[in-house]
Amino acid sequence: MSKIRQIIPKTREDRELLAGLRSGDNSAISYIYKTCFPSVSHLITGNRGSEDEAKDIFQEAVMVLYDKVTQTDFELSSKISTFLYAVSRRLWLKQLNKKENAYNTVDSDEYDIPDVESDLQVHVEKELEFAKMEGAMSQLGEPCLTILKDFYIQNRSMQEICDKLGYTNPDNAKTQKYKCLQRLKKLFFDQKSK
Repeated sequence: MSKIRQIIPKTREDRELLAGLRSGDNSAISYIYKTCFPSVSHLITGNRGSEDEAKDIFQEAVMVLYDKVTQTDFELSSKISTFLYAVSRRLWLKQLNKKENAYNTVDSDEYDIPDVESDLQVHVEKELEFAKMEGAMSQLGEPCLTILKDFYIQNRSMQEICDKLGYTNPDNAKTQKYKCLQRLKKLFFDQKSK
């Protein structure tokens, strides 16, 4: 076992971060950059952009958030990371559209860019789905949790799972995986209806 342990900082609540952003607190701004920039960078570099372009877009998104936060009637309806991702995505799509138009004279209706509000709604819905799935997984229990994580996350074969958990053959492990999936589905949809 390694002597080096990864220290994972506690997540700061969005209210605290928004107050820090509003007051110009460097630690809040730094935390926002540290936790939210990687997903934006991945989005942009994975869609014909450079790391520098990702930094510029993210900076613009933070400025949009700052402008919103300083308005007295602003109420954030999603996580800060979701808001920044949605704004960054929109800004990047606009920039890509400008690049395309610089090279071609294409009908602008071909590039229908969704507004930030619809992007936010999609991301908020996904966050809720993930939270419900986490809740269902936490209720699942053993050995189902181990089987599903090993198969779907660790990409282990049914033979490896069979050996690890002591099933008589891979077919028995496969049958158990199916039952576990059915149970997870039931837990998930029971939570959705609440």
